[in-house]
Amino acid sequence: MSRTALRICPLCEATCGLTLTIEGTRVTGARGDREDVFSKGFICPKGASFGAVDGDPDRLRTPLVREDGALREATWEEAFDAVAAGLRPVVERYGPDSLGIVLGNPNVHTMAGALYPPVLLAALRTRSLFTASTVDQMPKHVSSGLLFGDANAIPVPDLDHTGHLLLIGANPLESNGSLCTAPDFPGKLKALKARGGRLTVVDPRRTRTAKLADRHVAIRPGADALLLAAMATVLFEEGLADLGDLAPHVQGLPELRDALREFTPEAVAGACDVDAALIRTLARELAAAPTAAVYARIGSCTVPHGTLASWLVDVLNILTGNLDRPGGALFPQAATDRTPRPAGPGRGFALGRWHSRVRQHPEAKGELPLSALAEEIDTVTAEGEPVRALIVVAANPVLSAPDGHRLDKALDSLDFMVSVDPYLNETSRHADVVLPPPPPSQSPHHDFAFNTLAVRNQVRYSRPAVSLEPGRMAETEILARLTLAATGMHGADPGAVDTMVIEQTLGKAVQEPHSPVHGRDPKDLAGRLTGETGPERRLDLMLRLGPYGDGFGLRPDGLTLDRLLAHPHGIDLGPLHSRLPQPLKTVSGKVELLPGPIAGDLPRLREALRERPAGLVLVGRRHLRSNNSWMHNVPALTGGSNRCTLHIHPEDAERLGVRDGADVRVTGAGGEVVAPAEVTDGVRPGVVSLPHGWGHDRPGTRLSHATTDPGVNVNQLLDGSLLDPLSGNAVLNGIPVELTARL
Repeated sequence: MSRTALRICPLCEATCGLTLTIEGTRVTGARGDREDVFSKGFICPKGASFGAVDGDPDRLRTPLVREDGALREATWEEAFDAVAAGLRPVVERYGPDSLGIVLGNPNVHTMAGALYPPVLLAALRTRSLFTASTVDQMPKHVSSGLLFGDANAIPVPDLDHTGHLLLIGANPLESNGSLCTAPDFPGKLKALKARGGRLTVVDPRRTRTAKLADRHVAIRPGADALLLAAMATVLFEEGLADLGDLAPHVQGLPELRDALREFTPEAVAGACDVDAALIRTLARELAAAPTAAVYARIGSCTVPHGTLASWLVDVLNILTGNLDRPGGALFPQAATDRTPRPAGPGRGFALGRWHSRVRQHPEAKGELPLSALAEEIDTVTAEGEPVRALIVVAANPVLSAPDGHRLDKALDSLDFMVSVDPYLNETSRHADVVLPPPPPSQSPHHDFAFNTLAVRNQVRYSRPAVSLEPGRMAETEILARLTLAATGMHGADPGAVDTMVIEQTLGKAVQEPHSPVHGRDPKDLAGRLTGETGPERRLDLMLRLGPYGDGFGLRPDGLTLDRLLAHPHGIDLGPLHSRLPQPLKTVSGKVELLPGPIAGDLPRLREALRERPAGLVLVGRRHLRSNNSWMHNVPALTGGSNRCTLHIHPEDAERLGVRDGADVRVTGAGGEVVAPAEVTDGVRPGVVSLPHGWGHDRPGTRLSHATTDPGVNVNQLLDGSLLDPLSGNAVLNGIPVELTARL
């Protein structure tokens, strides 16, 4: 007998509501939840394939423990005994920084990944933290930290109300959005045009999104910061800069004008390969629009000037008065955000509080570059101990970070490694212990991270759609037990982790004058929490203390877990609205337009005015049915147009003797790969494109479908030496490559 259950989709940033069809314990179908307050029935191919992802037979069902060099199935007790025995001696002998933590993108798609790694990191006090952020989004965190004082204060375009959208290095018709949580992003762009708005896309590829645009600007890869700087200069030169209501909250306007003065359209045109007159037109249109927003993503972040480009996006929104106003770019307010503090000066944002051992890369947001992980393991220096043990949670850096071959070897040299992963993949195959979480249907879901980036304020929660299968362990319990094992508390009740967090959070909240529970008894408050599990009690706590919460009875109509459970399709909290100056945490209490680190990096951008790539450069690309390396083991999500081919323009193909469908050798600083050519005018001349996340051809994995059509690892073309210096983000786009046709 079949039944239905609601579930928020965890397979991309759109967070669409799903209605699952379940036969026994098996998900047999998925459709969009038309009553979902946020997604209103929208679904993409990934969500429609939820059942296939959930029921993948290659998902690990029991822990694996390495014995005599080989991984064998083990009990959970054996696995955590091995974790404690493997990690603690390393930390006790070599110090906390000898234990590295690697967190992958899927962590922000699960409740467990949001709730427990911060506890693990706080308890271990290791500075050896590496995450997926430094291969895709760290420039945006750094620019937000420097401008607004908070690395997580990221304004998003008000897609439902803007009249003009300038979109740079993003392809939301394929990605469903990034750092902008918006179900049915394609529909929102079509609605923008239907109401008479304008869409301009800046991208070296004529993507599906670019085809929808009113204007497509095929910029030279990596030149986004120059284009944006020239647009800002036009606004100053032509008297078009108008901050409007923002003016009292902004400092550094004259200094910014002086700093950008030489980046005129005429000066940058050659480096951007965009006509100066067009650059002026782009700036004028942006200024003239009644409401407008500039939005940029992966293509503008994974380049040598990623932080400067991210900064200039917000600079343009500020100069046109579109930051923090409806129809422009606004700061979302999630239900689980901390109680908003009164507006005023904060501590600000600091870079480089410590540095990596080998190449002295500065930390950003507490993280070191993922590109530096291999060298931090395999290189001995006088600057402290190398990373000797590793905890990898939902990450596959052998494919997602530069120079996977070197990292492959480095992982083999570790004293100990534990991986939390549902698959034996290119990275987890090196682990001494693999701890597999259950399928998503058997896990609860709330989007902590993505609701802070959502284009409409709302809150949703779904309990597991299917009961936990016998022999499985909840991902929340896995990460709680891992935290205990890694910190010398192996064997303690995993519920103690949640209890500790609740006690610490309430103990701090009752001392904060602006908190709704100021001066109250934390034990009494803890006793009022509801929920069937520790994670649910923590969610109830965050909801009650949050901006819409009941304040533990202070606001009777406010949010609680019980109220949320009574609304299975979610609760709409209204459109985004102006919030400044409250979100600002800078030392000045204002938006600091020209922070010192940004000013210090502008000379490097001036040098780029003279750069003209002589040969071909490589860019990545995304596909609607992929999300990094996650989905390639699901037959329904591979094949067709989702293939690992090298896109090359017909002019370049003819010049190099490359035939459509024939193999081409691609060589970069880190190595070479061979991929079939796909001749297309979808890329501009001088640019070739390979997708990210492929290369499933290493031995020792259990990815039966992915290995049948493995593709190639584009990141193997990188040697890890190219980074954006402010953020430590890997340079993945605009890198020089050489092509050789294979006969």
